[in-house]
Amino acid sequence: MTKLVSLMINGEKRRLAVEPYRSLLDVLRNEAGLTGTKKGCDVGDCGACTVIVDGKPVNSCLMLGVEADGAEVFTIEGLKHPLQESFIQHGGAQCGFCTPGMIMMAKALLDENPRPTEDEVRFAIAGNICRCTGYTKIVEAILHASHRNQR
Repeated sequence: MTKLVSLMINGEKRRLAVEPYRSLLDVLRNEAGLTGTKKGCDVGDCGACTVIVDGKPVNSCLMLGVEADGAEVFTIEGLKHPLQESFIQHGGAQCGFCTPGMIMMAKALLDENPRPTEDEVRFAIAGNICRCTGYTKIVEAILHASHRNQR
């Protein structure tokens, strides 16, 4: 039995029929058609599915879609931020699988702390796993974007 939920997704009001057992990740990918949010581990360990719900980063695989009823959700598709260009310029996006979740976590960090230190960046992204970059290029990209934000 489905439940109708109302979400503000990337600034657009959406009403979706959702099975009560489906994760927000699956709702975003399958019902909303937003496939930028990636399904990695599906148990909250990798951060590939990070989205911003009511201003806070969330592993969307751990939240039920029905729990997001009435929430404001931002996914990578709705983001226009210097982080995206910075990830490209600094080689922070290699295979690209972790990139949407990493960028969304970095955006949440920069919203809360526009000028983080390297240690603060590393701590913030500790829950996001990347197998390609070794994190150095990701950290450089986030720090570069934080400096661009201040201009």
